[in-house]
Amino acid sequence: MPLAHFDGALAVVTGAGSGIGRATALALAGRGATVIAADIDLPSAEHTITLAKSVGSGGTAYQVDVSDAGAMEIFAAEVEETHRAPDIVVNNAGIAVAGPFLETGLDDWDRILGVNLYGVIHGSRLFGKQMHDRVHGLPNKPDKPNFGGHIVNVASAAAFAPWRAMPAYCTTKAAVLMLSECLRAELAGSRIGVTAVCPGFVSTDLVDNGTYAVADESARTRLQQSAKKAIKLRNYPPEKVAERIVQAIIKNKAVVPVNFEGHLLHTLSRVSPSAVRLMARIPTSRG
Repeated sequence: MPLAHFDGALAVVTGAGSGIGRATALALAGRGATVIAADIDLPSAEHTITLAKSVGSGGTAYQVDVSDAGAMEIFAAEVEETHRAPDIVVNNAGIAVAGPFLETGLDDWDRILGVNLYGVIHGSRLFGKQMHDRVHGLPNKPDKPNFGGHIVNVASAAAFAPWRAMPAYCTTKAAVLMLSECLRAELAGSRIGVTAVCPGFVSTDLVDNGTYAVADESARTRLQQSAKKAIKLRNYPPEKVAERIVQAIIKNKAVVPVNFEGHLLHTLSRVSPSAVRLMARIPTSRG
């Protein structure tokens, strides 16, 4: 059953200090939801809540590292104790690691898996259980009995297609897509919807804050500048992604490609996977 009414809903958004996370928090707040804005950068999360108060109900900021299982358990328990089980969870926090597989070190793999994949696992597992227990009327879950909820996992158009320049990033986002599909099947009986949102290039600070696993410094600079140029030329604001997230919750969509490249890669991955594999071989500016 889709959650189509946001007034009075409690929404947890990770990575809410900027970009898609902040835009989503504000979109939900503007529709009447109370927002729990979580980010590793507390001042940024607090600024999101200040903005949320100007457009709607506001909420509370929390500092949390989504890759830290213990910190996420404390965070989820505090949300439930101080507020209640959330109605909406948007697992948005993410980072980028670019560069060829043979130059991507284990530390980089640990970091991107921790944030992009385990962050989604922690958020879905902990808050999904709170939603599940509320639906099934387990003890100490008196709020909104038999009410489900919705989990949104922000993946990427990279989930649909391999790319030689970003094997680590593509791997984590493909895993988030599959995890979301599995969760959707499992949690449907508890009236909990699950959506994987898959944007293409979006104007966020993901590229600026990314890691470039390229040994040669000049090649590393070219790779970063190429990515920044693509983002600038695309000029797709995170607010448009937030609107798609809102509509996905309302309509209980399973998979939501966002913008032209998102739809293109989604379609090609289904009708011509060989074409997608060929595209993955195209050299980057690194040469």
